[in-house]
Amino acid sequence: MKYFFVLGNNPALSAAEITAVLGAEEEALLLAGNILILKSPATDAPKLIRRLGGTIKIGFIADEVNRHNNEKIKEAILKVIGDDLAERSETNKYCFGLSYYGKNNLPVFPIGLAVKKILKQKGVSCRLVTSKEKTLSSVVVEQNILKHHGAEIVLIEEADTLYLGYTEAVQPFKELSFRDFGRPERDDQSGMIPPKLAQIMLNLSGKINNNISHSAETNPECQPSQEGTHLLDPFCGSGTILMEALLLGIKNVVGADISEKAIADTKKNLAWVGEKKLNIQYQISNIKLFNISAMEISKNIPHNSIDAIVTEPYLGPQRGNPDPVKTKIELEKLYSAALNEFKKILKPDGRVVMIFPVRAEGERPDFHFLNPSLDGWQVVNPLPENLRQILRTTRRGTIVYGRPGQKVWREIVCLKLN
Repeated sequence: MKYFFVLGNNPALSAAEITAVLGAEEEALLLAGNILILKSPATDAPKLIRRLGGTIKIGFIADEVNRHNNEKIKEAILKVIGDDLAERSETNKYCFGLSYYGKNNLPVFPIGLAVKKILKQKGVSCRLVTSKEKTLSSVVVEQNILKHHGAEIVLIEEADTLYLGYTEAVQPFKELSFRDFGRPERDDQSGMIPPKLAQIMLNLSGKINNNISHSAETNPECQPSQEGTHLLDPFCGSGTILMEALLLGIKNVVGADISEKAIADTKKNLAWVGEKKLNIQYQISNIKLFNISAMEISKNIPHNSIDAIVTEPYLGPQRGNPDPVKTKIELEKLYSAALNEFKKILKPDGRVVMIFPVRAEGERPDFHFLNPSLDGWQVVNPLPENLRQILRTTRRGTIVYGRPGQKVWREIVCLKLN
């Protein structure tokens, strides 16, 4: 089947994550600037979207029509809705909506009204869900359509072709918000990685089992096992990355931080995850936490024992007006020493997914990158080669993540041993 993925605010990072999880890099096709289409076996979309931190919507491509032929577009929409209605047992009002992803002015609202009129003539009690924007947000789709077993038809324009998609799942915004703001310990002053970015980084490590299937939902014995995966966050802070790793089914997680408070916060947050059982696939059985500097981590962890190191290190002072030159020198020294330690404990085929802070100046902005020693390391570009000419990466094959107006952005750096 062909699936579509509505990408998040950073399409390059979202596309890299999807292809890392599902593969099919050679067949990945980018449309309308933020829609990734690829072929994949039948996939449990609600389960998959909880795995992907950078994806807004997932659905399948139902048809392709000429974007200039409004009659054919209406017929195709009615066919998709008709197939959906045939599977429904409810008799209440049918809710549907249209989202248009394209650069031209497709008359979406008139088409939607025409479809609604035809459905009513056929005796279908229905409601057309609309928005001021040309696309429906994930909140609108969840609350007004999917919650009522309705349909969002996604119209994706590429040249003279209009792809019709049927949305199966949207980003679980409530769950992500709960994991971010509902946990007992948060450290806003030191800065915290968002749960969805932690998910993305874990997926980019390539060490998460990628068995996403319908059978796994109905048969617990088919759930992917992470028994052998050992994951380390040597700058664990309040434990966001470790928490997301547990939610992805990794049992053997190791955290370390030089701050005693950070270790205490991590313990509370991981205990909270276990208490709430937030879709954890396995019982938490083997969590190790060390109050130690990342520059000495090999004293506590056996050599060649870690499959993946996923971490957001100390990013520098978050308040005041620190000296950028002094901060750069200090961080490069810290990161170089930490990376040298990582070489000792990482398995030969292991991966490091790490954040480097990027100082941003101006409105455009002008980025100032860190350059720690990467001796013994090779940067791995996480974006499929066929997408690198379309989506933006840095010269060294990394992806920068941030929002306009931020003074410090994040550079997502994937590394493997030479």
